[in-house]
Amino acid sequence: MSTPLPFPLRPGRTHEVCGPGATSFACAVAATTTGPILWVNERHRREGLFPRGLAAFFDPDRLLMARGKDQTDTLAVMEEALRDGSVPLVIGEIRSPIGLTEGRRLQLAAKTGPATGLCLVAQGVGSNAAETRWHAAPALQKGLREGVSAPRLRWRQIKNKSGPCRVWEVRWNARDRAPEILDVTDSAPEPV
Repeated sequence: MSTPLPFPLRPGRTHEVCGPGATSFACAVAATTTGPILWVNERHRREGLFPRGLAAFFDPDRLLMARGKDQTDTLAVMEEALRDGSVPLVIGEIRSPIGLTEGRRLQLAAKTGPATGLCLVAQGVGSNAAETRWHAAPALQKGLREGVSAPRLRWRQIKNKSGPCRVWEVRWNARDRAPEILDVTDSAPEPV
């Protein structure tokens, strides 16, 4: 296949992902990195990650978790970690719109680090400052059977500051801890 995987995401930048597959996309990004991974979310949220459940993606011992009191605190923790650079990947779960100022602060911090930032955002909540924005979801498959261990995933770029938007159809390979490309197409972003 002539088009390579979109990973690793461009370092020294902050990216965004939305959609029902956002967490698995973030785990796939983490699988392409080495060193610790900082995952930040708000402490009032009841749902959370079960680190041992991420073993198909990366060694859960690499995962550091932080909980901010609110979104402002979550963004501040992300910004400081990106600026410090000792954690090469900082992932934050963001539920409210990110203002342009906050988005630019994350970009500047990532560039200073240099580190890679990834915000898991609700649809329509991203920042104009993001380097790329993705929509991650399962791909519809005809004839999908119960017990299929690696369903298709669709990763659609809906924003890309450094090139054309593309759509990757992949299947996760747990043995190699990497996605297998099934199809890549150029595509105009769909409204999300």
